[in-house]
Amino acid sequence: MRAVWIRAFGGPEVLVPGPAPDPAPGPGQVLVDVAHANITFVETQQRSGRPGPFRVTPPLIPGNGVGGVIAAVGPGVDPGLTGRRVVSATGGSGGYAERVAVHATAPIEVPAGLALDAAVALLADGRTATMLTEAVGVHPGDRVLVEAAAGGVGSLLVQLAARAGARVIGVAGGQRKVDLLPGLGAELSVDYRAPGWAARIRDAVGGVDVVFDGVGGPVAQTAFELLAPGGRMVSFGLASGEWSPVSVEAATARQVALIRPDVPPARLRAYTGRALAEAAAGRLRPVIGQRFPLERAADAHAAIEARSTVGKTLLDVS
Repeated sequence: MRAVWIRAFGGPEVLVPGPAPDPAPGPGQVLVDVAHANITFVETQQRSGRPGPFRVTPPLIPGNGVGGVIAAVGPGVDPGLTGRRVVSATGGSGGYAERVAVHATAPIEVPAGLALDAAVALLADGRTATMLTEAVGVHPGDRVLVEAAAGGVGSLLVQLAARAGARVIGVAGGQRKVDLLPGLGAELSVDYRAPGWAARIRDAVGGVDVVFDGVGGPVAQTAFELLAPGGRMVSFGLASGEWSPVSVEAATARQVALIRPDVPPARLRAYTGRALAEAAAGRLRPVIGQRFPLERAADAHAAIEARSTVGKTLLDVS
């Protein structure tokens, strides 16, 4: 089968297309014919050799999220699963390929009426955005600041917060990204690269009640300083290359809560299912900003690291 390999850690150029043995589903497994592979920022870190949630050793096929059709089942698995459209995590690797074998409990069926590529775009980001919105508790009238608001998770957070009745302030880097935000439900759209961006928010809404921090670094610190007493802040990304510097002590001194969700795996699966159902009902729309064929995975990683992408980036495999 066609696949993309990492044979040594490094820059995007280490993602090299090449053949791989066809996987066969073992006991308790299913085989998925992959149509689209999800790309996450974590995978760019994994490729470069930085620490992450999955410890890997080259050579390997990267990729932890796919969407496709179950083509075969292994011993002990219901043959009625064959032919179902699903999205699935892979366990940390193997996703940048035409086929992948996963445990039969891993796939989640895609609801009728939802396109497979949209479902793949929601596999990780929809779960995260749904979880964060519930963990923070967004209420009608809340002033909600979403950093990295044009990204995969951020664009969904804007929609979820707006639908909850919040006043959403979308913050993104660059005019192309800022221009995307009003259509997602942002009342105010701000470029954090522009001088005085925080003052513009304060002039418009006073302070904020919730910060979804997807950038980290100085942007997170500035957003934290906009929080009113009783506010809540949760960090979900480090687009700046570093996590939020805000300490628990600083938050306590300002009467702000730092939210750190601790969610069991079964609950994460439920969040994914909720995101898929909301999208199938037309209440949530993933932004697929870029698509690359499988063999151009290196270009996809380079685009993500250059911060030139909006929404979700997918690999089209078939």
